[in-house]
Amino acid sequence: MAVTTRVDAGAGRVTSRVDELLAAHPPTSSDPVELRGAQYDLGLAWVWFPVGFGGLGLAPELQRVVDHRIREAGFDYEAVGKNGFGMFLAAPTIVTHGSDELKRARLRPLFTGEEIWCQLFSEPGAGSDLAGLSTRAIRDGDEWVVNGQKVWNTLAHAADRGMLVSRTDPDAPKHRGLTYFALDMHSPGVDVRPLRQITGEAEFNEVYLTDVRVPEADRIGDLGDGWRVSLTTLMNERVTIGGAVAARDTGPIADALKVWREHPERHDPVLRDRMARAWIEAEVLRLTNARATANRKAGAAGPEGSVAKLSFAEVNKHIYELCADVLGTEALLYPSYEMVRPEESALTGGLDPRKMFLRSRAYSIEGGTSEILRNILGERVLGLPGEPRTDKNLPWSEVPRS
Repeated sequence: MAVTTRVDAGAGRVTSRVDELLAAHPPTSSDPVELRGAQYDLGLAWVWFPVGFGGLGLAPELQRVVDHRIREAGFDYEAVGKNGFGMFLAAPTIVTHGSDELKRARLRPLFTGEEIWCQLFSEPGAGSDLAGLSTRAIRDGDEWVVNGQKVWNTLAHAADRGMLVSRTDPDAPKHRGLTYFALDMHSPGVDVRPLRQITGEAEFNEVYLTDVRVPEADRIGDLGDGWRVSLTTLMNERVTIGGAVAARDTGPIADALKVWREHPERHDPVLRDRMARAWIEAEVLRLTNARATANRKAGAAGPEGSVAKLSFAEVNKHIYELCADVLGTEALLYPSYEMVRPEESALTGGLDPRKMFLRSRAYSIEGGTSEILRNILGERVLGLPGEPRTDKNLPWSEVPRS
């Protein structure tokens, strides 16, 4: 009842502001950056954010009213697809942990698409064990000097800013000596190198940081609190990857249904059974995500959110394996291995199923490997005993590393 009352109380305010926005900036004729800037200034970027930082302090459900009205008026904001890391990971991290000065500096250009973001977490020696990272940041007056290497950085080649976690205190235990920064990707010493994948593309990158200077003003959260700040990013990442509530028969399962309809000669009983099972798995995942979303909005988040990312990875790998089997030898005719560096990441289907069969291998790695997620679910949801951790309270500098 309280949630419903809160939504009703803010609906009129949101509607009047959307009316004001569309009257002053007709979507079909306005400059996209100018329109999004006005949307931010009116508090309609993320209506649940605080006033002055793109929000109105209202119920998040009301954002659907804003987005529906703007799309209905004919506005297609292309940069949202290019800036998913900014919109869905960086923004909630900044608004939760950033100083007011940082929020003022970073949130508006993030929302307008003037600043594209990427994520700089994993390292060659610290992928699943993020807290074991070794990229160092050393204080030098009002700046930090950063040296290290990051890897598997999606779309870093197209980014203006990076969510960077660095070690600022090597003598503290590994979870306590980290600090989080908003890195200017155009700074001297930032070297972004492509990692070519089995699709032929280089969607991922490795990033080398050599004496990169980061202003103290670009620190997100308290000194040494980078682990807690990074958890905000990671939780939003897992929900973004696996927790979206799609319409029925859309996304990857729509790709499978299309392939199935186009190849009736392959409709044998075994594949028909697999098709039915894939549809059921996709629908169960969709309904689970819908329930998790409703619980989060009601303030009663449950384990469904933790399940979402793991299920997304496994279900969609099954779906594209089915697509390849229905295609038969045609699945071998991959259209092109031309080396390209895409501007957007493909997670939700709608592309060539042969490409998505290859791309889906990454689902079980990005945003937390399936193996690590099973550990998290076992320990934090099911209450099973955790694996022994002999390095938990040791200073990072004393932890053995290969």
